[in-house]
Amino acid sequence: MTDLARKLAEIKNNIAAAAARCGRKQPVELLAVTKTVPVETIAQAAKLGQTAFGESRVQEALPKIERLPWVEWHLIGRLQTNKVRKAVGKFSLIHSLDRWKLAEALQEEAERQDRTVRVLLQVNIGREPQKGGLDPGEAEEFLREASSLSRLKIEGLMAIPPLGEDPEESRPYFREMFALYSKLRESGAKLSILSLGMSNDYIVAVEEGANLVRIGSLLFGERTR
Repeated sequence: MTDLARKLAEIKNNIAAAAARCGRKQPVELLAVTKTVPVETIAQAAKLGQTAFGESRVQEALPKIERLPWVEWHLIGRLQTNKVRKAVGKFSLIHSLDRWKLAEALQEEAERQDRTVRVLLQVNIGREPQKGGLDPGEAEEFLREASSLSRLKIEGLMAIPPLGEDPEESRPYFREMFALYSKLRESGAKLSILSLGMSNDYIVAVEEGANLVRIGSLLFGERTR
């Protein structure tokens, strides 16, 4: 077994164990984050059965998508409006819808290409000024307004909690996100994805209700740049 195969199996086992501890029955998707990861390594992960990969920057992602068009690509980083034209049609899911100007740009480009764009609302759950994302108190109204855009399919929420050394520091933020996700669903929003948790805190995220986790360094090693 290669090192990559071992790490992938270990992460999937940890996800399954965390879900089982909480009596979770819904599958939890692993998104392999491939920022700075070579295409050859991504192809190896795909051969091992990993199906979904996430990139932070459109420009870095496009050559990889061209080389590996048969896998599922997600955009997890902040999307600038001037990159919308290049992003629409290339990513299965965009995790970072966080402002109305971006929603309008996505709608316009999707109309031009005659396609639907699947997105998640990014929530700034730690209310950190240096991070993108909607304030948690604004999410419901934004969701209601953005749902009027016919070419956007809003499928869930994404958040990145404040960085901490102890994974337990993320737990209250994940819990708050799950409460917001549940509230929106109860109010009639057709949301099915809660994207929370990264290499350092994904087990806690699953325990608190995440059904998609984003893991890079734990799987592929620390970034080289």
